[in-house]
Amino acid sequence: MDSKQPPPYNTIQQPQAQPQPGYTPAQTYQPYPGGPTQPPLYPPMPQAQPPQPQPQHTVIIQTTTTSSMTPIGSGPSRVRCPSCHADVVTTVRTTPSGRTHCWALILCLFVCWPCVCLPYCMDSCQNANHSCPNCGSFIGTYEN
Repeated sequence: MDSKQPPPYNTIQQPQAQPQPGYTPAQTYQPYPGGPTQPPLYPPMPQAQPPQPQPQHTVIIQTTTTSSMTPIGSGPSRVRCPSCHADVVTTVRTTPSGRTHCWALILCLFVCWPCVCLPYCMDSCQNANHSCPNCGSFIGTYEN
């Protein structure tokens, strides 16, 4: 059996690259004496001009704030409605809150189950929602 050994590295001849027709290798390019022929990618930066003096104008802004926040309580309150701008006495509707439900649960757990409905009947255990009697818009909530 005849096994051929590859030739040693120093005896391998590298094939010479033959230039293709119409192709000029990069080593033969000569630099253009006038510089690049492409336009610059970005327009030149404009030269800074000295700022021209502006006439001085003084603007005075005067703001006046009036507190339209009238404290409301658990009962009807006299306020100015933010929607219809009328001076009204609010209509109050009470609604149970999380605190109302907690009191009912506590009463139920401590064997006072006949008194479970008591927090739902007392206005002091519920939130008071205030609304305008003229336009019906919501004004605010008083949380107990």
